Amino acid sequence: MSSELPFTDALRDRLGPARAAVRLGSSPRSRVWRIELSGTPAVVKQAVDGADAGERYTREVAALRLASRVTPPVVPRLLGADPAARVLVLEHVEHRRPAPDWVVGYAAALARLHAATAAVPADGVPLPAWSGPERSDTAAFLALARRLAVPVPDGTDAELEALIRRLGAAPGRALLHGDPCPGNDLHTPDGIRFVDFEQSSLGNGLTELAYLRIGFPTCWCVTATPGPLLREAESAYRAAWRDATGSAPPGDLTDACAGWLVRGDALVQRAQRGATDQLARLPEEDWEWGTVTARQRLAYRLGVVAELTADRDDLHRLGRLAGALRTRMLDRWPALTPPPRQRPPED
Repeated sequence: MSSELPFTDALRDRLGPARAAVRLGSSPRSRVWRIELSGTPAVVKQAVDGADAGERYTREVAALRLASRVTPPVVPRLLGADPAARVLVLEHVEHRRPAPDWVVGYAAALARLHAATAAVPADGVPLPAWSGPERSDTAAFLALARRLAVPVPDGTDAELEALIRRLGAAPGRALLHGDPCPGNDLHTPDGIRFVDFEQSSLGNGLTELAYLRIGFPTCWCVTATPGPLLREAESAYRAAWRDATGSAPPGDLTDACAGWLVRGDALVQRAQRGATDQLARLPEEDWEWGTVTARQRLAYRLGVVAELTADRDDLHRLGRLAGALRTRMLDRWPALTPPPRQRPPED
């Protein structure tokens, strides 16, 4: 597909001519430009690369329209869209360096985004349901433990099966971003705006609140948020959700974290997901992605789940296994270090 600005006649008729186009960096799955419309900056995004480009475009437009009902805004305004070319035009939002305690505002904005669909009838939301871990994920996780000669407590498999059922039935119809990572959050003087909704869905909001504890599982930027800041951010999420909906957020944060632990695809970038058992690679291979390596990612998540499940009767065996597997990894690869505690610069 051409890299020429895809500002179609339909968009030009609605918005006027686009001027001063500058190509911006983006993932291989999209092309992005900054433009000017009557002297006002805007952003053009086109979904490309792959048979699912149409679906990704449809999800993004639907999510942006749903989120636009939130005030103060949590997304840029959608100025125009051309489904035939899979192009959307967005308000340009200036991003500034996040504050040291950025996770607090991030969590509150995430709750307000999630609450955008809390009262919308099911037939009014053209988005798929969130898809959680499957039996193949837990089987791969247990196989990794056995390959590293870590004993699997009797009953762990049954705990994991019950976990999958609970996650699949978790209550809530939150508007999930799908990839709420550093870089997809724009920090402005008026608050945080989220972008890149190609993987948006409906589900339980704690699935994404868990990102702060489990280390941003779908993201390049894994960080270990310090405990006091983490608790403040989680409180901010719950307060913002209650303000928006009048009730406490449903779901179980420990279950959500455990679900991310067993997903091997959360060790690689999105383009590499779905084809290979990533956990099976770890005994012989480590690879870098963003701030940490795959083994660092998994070791950190193991520690989080081991701590969270210490007093959980229904996940006690998984917690014991997580702690033992983390110990084995650190013994075998002593150079593994924790993720950074601060968000690195994005440039």
